[in-house]
Amino acid sequence: MNGFLIDLDGTLYRGHEPIPHAAAFIQWLQQHQLPYLLVTNNSSRTPAQVAEHLLAFGIEVPEAAVYTSSQAAAKYLTEQSRGRSVHMVGEAGLRIALEASGFDMEETTPPDYVVQGIDRSFTYAKLTEAVRHLKAGATYVLTNPDRMLPSDGGLMPGAGSLAASITAASGVEPVVIGKPSPIIMAYAIERLGLPAADVWVIGDNVHTDIRGGVVSGCRTALVLTGVATPENVHEQMASAGVTPDLVCDDLAHFIAQFSRLGGI
Repeated sequence: MNGFLIDLDGTLYRGHEPIPHAAAFIQWLQQHQLPYLLVTNNSSRTPAQVAEHLLAFGIEVPEAAVYTSSQAAAKYLTEQSRGRSVHMVGEAGLRIALEASGFDMEETTPPDYVVQGIDRSFTYAKLTEAVRHLKAGATYVLTNPDRMLPSDGGLMPGAGSLAASITAASGVEPVVIGKPSPIIMAYAIERLGLPAADVWVIGDNVHTDIRGGVVSGCRTALVLTGVATPENVHEQMASAGVTPDLVCDDLAHFIAQFSRLGGI
């Protein structure tokens, strides 16, 4: 039995634009009763909001099939022994995940943790506050290192771009939760309940999706529908220093290649 960890942004959709063959691919997984988990570095939405977003593209998945970097960050913090107070730089998906895990979001000085994700209202004041907390001894936790994200109008800065400014100002390197970190990969593989060697990681970003799969012992498939494109794929692989098991034009191409390998 093979399982699948599938990226969202750039793999199933770009912003509010569906990617061709994405709905058919999820239907194929469901038809063959193949275990899968949609794993996203995007910390801005809850799993329920992700499922609702996908439904607009004709992709129907249960909320439990979605795993976000916010959920992984909250799980990571529950495994630590430092404390329960958090200063958050992020959006609703991150706040809801942290609150659901019982973390104290009221401001204390200094908090035990500064937890940062994508924040599209990021300001100099937020930068200053986060840096002061880190200088006072808070532990820095970053949901994901993505510096750029695919969107409707092209690429936009991601959480990693904000983290670069916080790290430069504070001198504190974050604990990274999202792909390619083995933290989120281990949590996601555990949820599938399969050995890593039986899991395929599918995504559009060599530096995050594919590297995360490789370091976790999974098989990997790169789709050229997001950050990686037919024009830049060789440059992307060279800069990342990793090579996927399969390079696919899109998810329909993956099904064809997977079938030729004897998967179905």
